[in-house]
This record gives sequence, C-alpha cells and structure tokens, in this order.
Amino acid sequence: MVRTLSDSHDGRSGGKARSLARLLRAGFPVPDGFVVYVDADRSFASQFDDTVRDRIDLELSRLGDPAVAVRSSAADEDKADASAAGMYDTFLGVRGTDEVCAAIVSCARSADSVRIRDYRRRGGGAEDPATVMSVLVQVLIEAEVSGVMFTPRRVNEPTRIESSWGLGLSVVNGGLTPDSYEVGPAGAITATLGIKKVRTDAVDAQNGTTTTSVANELQTVRTLSDEALLGLESLGARVSAVFGGPQDIEWAIADGTIWIVQSRPVTAVLPPLPGTGPVMDSGPVVNSVLLPAATLDGTPGSHGVVTAPARIVSGLSAFSDVKPGEVVICSFTDPSWTPLFSIAAGVITEVGGALSHAAIVAREYGIPAVLGVTSARVRIANGDLITIDGTAGTITMH
Repeated sequence: MVRTLSDSHDGRSGGKARSLARLLRAGFPVPDGFVVYVDADRSFASQFDDTVRDRIDLELSRLGDPAVAVRSSAADEDKADASAAGMYDTFLGVRGTDEVCAAIVSCARSADSVRIRDYRRRGGGAEDPATVMSVLVQVLIEAEVSGVMFTPRRVNEPTRIESSWGLGLSVVNGGLTPDSYEVGPAGAITATLGIKKVRTDAVDAQNGTTTTSVANELQTVRTLSDEALLGLESLGARVSAVFGGPQDIEWAIADGTIWIVQSRPVTAVLPPLPGTGPVMDSGPVVNSVLLPAATLDGTPGSHGVVTAPARIVSGLSAFSDVKPGEVVICSFTDPSWTPLFSIAAGVITEVGGALSHAAIVAREYGIPAVLGVTSARVRIANGDLITIDGTAGTITMH
C-alpha cells in the first residue's frame, strides 16, 4: 500500500503522483516523497494496520522527518478534460507519523465530499464511483515565493505565471490577487502587480501552517525577477515537452532553486491579460442587454459573456439564496463553493487570479468569471442587472 514516489508510475498511483514520478525519474526538481494506495471503497481509512503505519514511519525517516505536504492523487483528477482542481483536501506542514497518518485518512475521505460528487456529476460521470484513490506525501518546500504557471498551447504564445510570497496556497485558492506575468517566446516580459497582503508559511517544529501579514513595502512589489521568470519559462517548456502538451504547473522557489510540485494538463483556454494576446472568441452571449452603463474592471478568468441579476454571497450559509441564472459575487471562492457553479450564470470575486482553482473550474464549467474586482460586493447590489465579460475582464452595470 506504500510506494516511493519515483516508483509510483502505475494506474493505482493516480494522475498527480504518476506525473510527478515521471518528472522525478527524468531528473526534474521534484520534492521526494511516497504514495499510499487507498482501496476503491476507502474502507482502509478507518485505521492503519501496523504494517502500513511502520512503512509510513520508515518513509518519513528516509526523507529526514521533514514537514510534508499531504495531497490527493486520484484517478479522476489531473486529466486532460477534468482537473478536479482543489476538489480534494490538502494538508501542508504536517509533521510526525501520527499526524501524517491522520492527514492521509482525511485526504482520502474528502473523495466523498459534496463538492467532488457535484464535480463528477457535472462532468457526466457517476456521482460516487469506486474511484481509484491514492494519497501523495512529499517533502514540503518552504518557499520564499510560489505560484502557478500555464505553458503555451501554441507556438508563439506566452507562458502565463502567477505568484505571491510564501507557500502557494493563497494563489491556488484565490485568497489574494497575485502578481501576474506573461513571458513571450522571445523573452519579452509583461507584469501586472497584485496586492499581496498575506502569506502562508509552515510553522517550525509544529504541525500545520500560519498566515501572517506581509510588510507594506512588499505588498505591491514584484515577487519574481526577470531572471526567475525566464527560468520558470524554460523549465515549463521542458516539462511540456515531456508530456507533449500544455501544462498547469505549481512551483515553489526556495534558496534560489525552482521546485515542481504539480504538473497536469491545461483543461480549458485561458483568457489573455487585458491588452495582450490575440482577440479571441469570447464565447456565447446570453440575454444581451445594451443600455447606458458604468464598467468595472478585473482579471479575465473564464471566457463568456452573460447578462443577469447579481447575487452577493458572503459565505456557505448564503448558498441557498442563490437562484439559477444569477451571477455570484463574493470575496473569493474555495473548493466548497463548487456546487454553486452548477447553477450560477457567472462568478465575480474581489481577489484571486486566473490560474486559481476557482477560475480553472469556472472554465471547465463553461461560465464566465472575472476576478480581483476591488470592493465588488460594495459597488454592486443584490438584484442589479449586470453584464459580465469573462474574456475582457469587465463588469457592466445597467
């Protein structure tokens, strides 16, 4: 039931572990780790027997008993047509055999959550299939800077990179507006700076992570130098060559070294940054209304244009207020919000980037999304008729 990461190349290892194992064996900078196989019915999750527990303890010792990241590696995620981005639970900064075993159990059990059942159903699959489920445990890279990179779909298109200080959790979860960069094939760099008010880091000698405020002078300065961006672009091109297609890569930088912590296929077309890239089909226009209007700007997150009433959502308790066909407006979304994507006409967030889990899932669901619209919940009221253009990154208020 336990296998080293470099040996985790069969179907039971799941998409995430299998891709990282391939890169690790090819000499790419991937943190070492191991994979724990889970029965399809996840019955093992009630407890570990001594043999499995001893093997996990042995693997942790082999790695030097570090803080680790515990993440899912299921058969129905990280695929070319379905990322399952953020659907399963992740645990960072976990230390010690007892805590690692507990995190593995919790990660495995998240396969039965409401959000993953909705995601499977939306994708045309069974709501609760006997999915092959493994759990990946890797040395945690205690990063100074981390983020996400989308490599180009075609020749002469740029590499897209989003980044922030500390661990990448706030970037992928959309908890802040990250720096956004494009690196062209000739090395030309375009930078749009985010507002990085917080950072997440592992807690030394303790279990878990902590989120702290970023010094004022660092909130609006670049997290990546030109040299680092060119290094990421080059590494991304090499990774894409291994897999034969564009990749969604999570990365971390510590002590000047770039580490790859995930690589999966890009599942849907990413809107270009405003003012860059070719003009693209913005997708279907639904219930278009042309009236005098004011416009708010944000980050394009998911293609499409729709005109519909606004619905402010402050948290999980307000989900029942959302009516089919409304545009959801919130501070940011996390994976538990996925069921709303089945009924919402579009999504607007006050923070977040186009490479976050929420934006990826919005693109897969085919609904427009605009991210990083400052004070959207104050500037737009419940019931306001708005047009959201996820390709241009604009909201028009009628």
